[in-house]
Amino acid sequence: MAERNFQNGTRLAAVDLGSNSFRLEIGSLDHGQIHRSEYLKETVRLGGGLDRERNLTDEAMQRGWDCLGRFGERLAGFEHWQVRAAATQTLREARNPEAFLSRAQQILGFPIEVISGREEARLIYQGVAHLLPQSNERRLVVDIGGRSTELILGRSLEASKMESYRVGSVAWSMKYFAEGRFSAQIFQLAEVAAKAFLDEATDKFWHTHWDQAYGSSGTIGAVRDILAAAGFDHGVVTLQGVKWLRSRLIEGQSAERIHLAGLKDERRAVIGGGLSVLLAVFDLFGVAELHAAQGALRHGLLYDLLEREQTETDVRASTVARLGRKFDVDASQAGRVSQVARHLLGMVVDGKCDVQRIMRMLDWAAQLHEIGGLISHSDSHKHGAYVLDNADALGFAMSELHRLSLLVLGHKGKLKKLEADFDDDAFVKQLLALRLAVILCHARRDPDLAGLLLSASGETWMVSGPAGWVTRFPQSAHLLREESKAWGRSSWRLVLDLPA
Repeated sequence: MAERNFQNGTRLAAVDLGSNSFRLEIGSLDHGQIHRSEYLKETVRLGGGLDRERNLTDEAMQRGWDCLGRFGERLAGFEHWQVRAAATQTLREARNPEAFLSRAQQILGFPIEVISGREEARLIYQGVAHLLPQSNERRLVVDIGGRSTELILGRSLEASKMESYRVGSVAWSMKYFAEGRFSAQIFQLAEVAAKAFLDEATDKFWHTHWDQAYGSSGTIGAVRDILAAAGFDHGVVTLQGVKWLRSRLIEGQSAERIHLAGLKDERRAVIGGGLSVLLAVFDLFGVAELHAAQGALRHGLLYDLLEREQTETDVRASTVARLGRKFDVDASQAGRVSQVARHLLGMVVDGKCDVQRIMRMLDWAAQLHEIGGLISHSDSHKHGAYVLDNADALGFAMSELHRLSLLVLGHKGKLKKLEADFDDDAFVKQLLALRLAVILCHARRDPDLAGLLLSASGETWMVSGPAGWVTRFPQSAHLLREESKAWGRSSWRLVLDLPA
């Protein structure tokens, strides 16, 4: 699989669909560093558009689409490999994410990944760490977003502990400061509730586990700006400062009446909720001060865009290997199936798709196709699919994990059990290649592929072989005939031309 070689001067872009704001970061690559050339931010409040049933309202979706339309215009001319867009807690939480995403992707012009909480935390750390001086200090990174708060421990560029909690500035403002009123009693209720969510993290992130604490983006950036305008040390958010700000908000009594230098109008409606969560973080983890970090999720997306294009730095490859070890996968068989599957796919893949991407996804599916065997041999494909759909798999978007789970679920058995898009040409090719590879490797030894060919014509596949193939491999021939019957019950056909 050829890897893309990023040259100096290559433009890259990241779109962060946060619960409060959408952000677009565009930069140019220069000797491993990405230097900003443009930054756009719009307050969309997507997280404020979840109704009581956790469905996104039409108004909230329209705000998001309008913003993405403007971002999409700016991204005209970018190739798919130059852009990465990620959505966070609101779309993790929404019951109707596809209602928003299907149109959002058309408007933006690029795929939008919904990432898990821990993956968001990992990417935030990458963004922060790449914009800090490299050192061996133990770091705590805190990011209070609109509907989630991420906590990460790490050294240099390596995150070691990552957690995400469903508590944030938009959610807490809607719940405790819905009418825009501030009082000591309301702040106490909001802080106690935030601590209840974050309390389980106390031991993991207590101050003895880190040397320096950093605050990223969102609430912490807004509080930093207010404190700096009031004369506090610029670049550092202290416990004294956040307590002072709480007092000022209580004195002002309501969001509309607060007049503070540094407080932007777009932040006014959510400052109470964000501050209450920040106070809980200071108290629970023994934080005395948070240093304001320049990096954030969008920067992590940019640097991860570089790293995932190279096999040796793609964290997804490490995650696949770790899952294989955890579930005691037969590594020899997994590698054998992967090699055969990629060989077969190479016969039918064309330049209309991203060959590197679909080959890599097929390789991972082959590496993991037997992970369910540790739970149950007979239903291993079902258990393997469940594991992948519910795993915290670093580096993967939730859609990528679901695609892997479908391939694992479909690597054997009936096809009708798959709730998949059989109009997706790349997926069908991956699925067929994987199923054929599993059949050809059924004896758990390297198969003889000499003269065996796979070809495609429309929605018809053909497996052809040399004279005497059926006589030499009767069991494989039998399994292929059963496979032909399975595809005959779908919109696709598998024809065999295997001479006896």
